[in-house]
Amino acid sequence: MLRPDYPITTERLILRPFRSDDLDALNAFQSRSDVARYLYWGPRSRAESAAALAKRIHSSTLQKEGQFLAIAVELASTGQLIGDLNLEYLSAEHRQGEVGFVFHPDFHGKGFAAEAATALLRLGFEELGLHRIIGRCDGRNTASATLMERLGMRKEAHLRENEVVKGEWTDEIIFAMLEDEWKPDQR
Repeated sequence: MLRPDYPITTERLILRPFRSDDLDALNAFQSRSDVARYLYWGPRSRAESAAALAKRIHSSTLQKEGQFLAIAVELASTGQLIGDLNLEYLSAEHRQGEVGFVFHPDFHGKGFAAEAATALLRLGFEELGLHRIIGRCDGRNTASATLMERLGMRKEAHLRENEVVKGEWTDEIIFAMLEDEWKPDQR
């Protein structure tokens, strides 16, 4: 079980549970085609973002495998919601999880995603006690692949034309990190 001690603060960010007043800020990036390009879902309407937000509000703790932890990423200096993190508990027996992240494009290239994802890996390894954490991305999503490499995750697989997403065959790249590769003193 994982009940993070919110808020989680990093140098420039506040990681916290989602709230109902996050709808406008969440929809501001979920509704963008450039954000949804490599995701399973297309640009979301306000109603679709509201439905997604309702699930995220009720996902602030992990009770058992199969659940996911949803964390809002807020800029500490302004309080603006800039990103969305996930930590899915894949297997209790094998102590495995998966990370995911989506950020507003206005905040790309500034190190915010790496800062937030490092805190997410810390939760997975140090608080949930995971042995292995994976991250997956569309093979065309070079920004996500680069981020996972910067986090110290190892590219383990490149699955060619693995899935049909939005009507076209796409590659999937899988990255992973083991608990003994997690070096928090270097993060």
